[in-house]
Amino acid sequence: MADQAALRASLVNLTKTTRRLHKAMLDVETQYFGAVSGVLEHLQLVTNHPHFAWLQKLSGLMVEVDERLDEEAPVDAETAACIRTAFEMLVGPRPAIDEDFRKRYNALLQDAPEIAMAHGALRAALAQLPAQP
Repeated sequence: MADQAALRASLVNLTKTTRRLHKAMLDVETQYFGAVSGVLEHLQLVTNHPHFAWLQKLSGLMVEVDERLDEEAPVDAETAACIRTAFEMLVGPRPAIDEDFRKRYNALLQDAPEIAMAHGALRAALAQLPAQP
């Protein structure tokens, strides 16, 4: 039971950390895009404009983890390890599942210190989860 609680707490930490990273990425990409007149226009751009489409991979992983946490079923080590692997295949260090995402992500890591710091926090959160062999 303690292992269940620890895994769930690690996944909750992962979701918080990923949200901070995602927000930082959206902020930087919005700066690159240019002036946005308001919140509704920004939401429309983020959800529909091709400039932001590459971020949907990370958004999708965030949703998957949130849905898993919303379930009443216990979280097992295998599920947590699969989640860790999915993130690592997206942002590293595992081989990239999406080369375009990885290229853009790595560019942001170099361009924006806030993203580099959020990436470090994400790596620390992932390290709390079991690794797949």
